[in-house]
Amino acid sequence: MPAPGTSALVVELPAAAGLLEAAAAISPTLVRPGLPPHVTALYPFLPAAELTDEVDAAVTALAAAHEAVDVALGDVVAAPGFVAAAAPALQPLADTACDRWPGVRPYGGRFGPHPPAHLTIAMGGSDEQNTAVTRAVERLLPLTARAEALHLVVLTEQGWQLRLTAPLAAPAR
Repeated sequence: MPAPGTSALVVELPAAAGLLEAAAAISPTLVRPGLPPHVTALYPFLPAAELTDEVDAAVTALAAAHEAVDVALGDVVAAPGFVAAAAPALQPLADTACDRWPGVRPYGGRFGPHPPAHLTIAMGGSDEQNTAVTRAVERLLPLTARAEALHLVVLTEQGWQLRLTAPLAAPAR
């Protein structure tokens, strides 16, 4: 569990709530509380003590440089203790965030400098639970969710708190 003061850049996808609900129906402990369904652009981000107006402005500029997009969730990715839906439409945004803050190693470096963009559905489950979650969510896919903003969230003693919402740019017409 992350420590208070941890921050993250995430793109909320409320339309994907059914995927997390399917996992929670198998076991509520599989779904992390405190944030709606989301794709992480960069986690962990900067410590809360380092978040400044300049960082907020950089996050806002990064979001404005990427268009709002429909995110097709269709492929389930499963690994020991983990079930997710691939979100390749958000890979450019995630890669830009990682490149903008090269001193921040996404996921502590476990998945390289540019981890695949994904919506985490379940974490910490047994192989049997992960299989059940995979089967349940595959029945709900494909699913399309609209990505409209990049959110900077900070973990506090009370849970995840929103610090900033930075709209993604309107698609060019």
